[in-house]
Amino acid sequence: MNTIYTLNKQDKIINGDINLPASKSICNRALIINALSYSPYDIQNISDSDDTKVMLNVLNSNTNTFDIGHAGTAMRFLTAFLAKIVGEWTLTGSDRMKERPIGVLVDALNELGAKIEYLEKDGYPPLKIWGSHLKGKVLELDGSISSQYISALLMIAPAIENGLTIKLKNKVMSRSYIELTLKLMKQFGVRSYFGGNEIRVEEQTYQPKLYKVESDWSGASYWYQLAALSDEANIKLEGLRKQSLQGDCAIAKWFEQFGVSSKQEGEAVRLTKTSDQLPKKLTLNMIENPDVAQTMAVLCVLKKVPFHFTGVETLKIKETDRITALQNELLKFGAKLTEPRHGELAWDGNIDESIINSEISIPTYKDHRMAMAFAPAAMFYPNIKIEEPMVVTKSYPGYWNDLKKVGFDIA
Repeated sequence: MNTIYTLNKQDKIINGDINLPASKSICNRALIINALSYSPYDIQNISDSDDTKVMLNVLNSNTNTFDIGHAGTAMRFLTAFLAKIVGEWTLTGSDRMKERPIGVLVDALNELGAKIEYLEKDGYPPLKIWGSHLKGKVLELDGSISSQYISALLMIAPAIENGLTIKLKNKVMSRSYIELTLKLMKQFGVRSYFGGNEIRVEEQTYQPKLYKVESDWSGASYWYQLAALSDEANIKLEGLRKQSLQGDCAIAKWFEQFGVSSKQEGEAVRLTKTSDQLPKKLTLNMIENPDVAQTMAVLCVLKKVPFHFTGVETLKIKETDRITALQNELLKFGAKLTEPRHGELAWDGNIDESIINSEISIPTYKDHRMAMAFAPAAMFYPNIKIEEPMVVTKSYPGYWNDLKKVGFDIA
């Protein structure tokens, strides 16, 4: 049955204390590293997102066949992890997952001595993996591919004979996520080198440690968006660190242009709306922050701020083609988004009143970020509908309850 939520917000005041979910990006990396370190400790403050639950289920499973559903991070990280774990494994996922390419990672692992075969379509899941001893070498990879392929290889690199060197060709996408992986590896005792377009990890041993995951900056972006859309905001985001391992912490600076200030208060960040200022045009390179593109695009249309985003190539291979999804759905608000060049998204700031839907309903395309980026539009468009709203469980299961806490009416 197609569930639909109808959202309303009577005023534009956002006040409250919000317990953000733990960072899914950190959780999933920490779980793989923790397993490779044969740690006696459980990771603390684990995310309750679908992606992390999938990862935990696989790592704690007694079977050799794993269905990871829509969890793209789990598919990539587990492909590399299982290639290193002796045994015979089958890794599959949802219909959408079977459309998401994984050939670059499989080819790289097979070069290192893995044995991985495709069970259906070449280059795509499901996979048959025979885990075995891997030998390191120099791998040349296109830097514009998903950083998750690179992170997957890096995390198993210390356990590969002679380690691993990766040389990245062309523009490096989402460098901050590669750096996040290496910083986490360092916290578990592994040294690495990342200079220019070369990454080196020698053969070495992870050191087990007690580890607590920080809150999620991608999840925080929706609260920054709400603060920017509000007339008045005072929001405390628990567990968030301004000095973070996560590249998306850059948004704190971005939102200053929208009159939103951030202040660290102990183990939390407090957001306040300090002015009604807006940028004349928002120009951002999102090569390090593709996960907040939807948040920023919806914000700009609602506040009538023209924008030009670059570095969004990877949006086409996420849970859905996010470029097309944004173009389709923001058209309902009268905004015609363009794609000036590959990896770019722009809007001239003009609203065509004649095409605004009188009743706006947003399909979520099985994409959690579509649901969360569009929900705040209820502050401007009463009775806006969000279809299949529970897609948010992928990264932020408590999102709808948190919106209710700050005065949203959700029916």
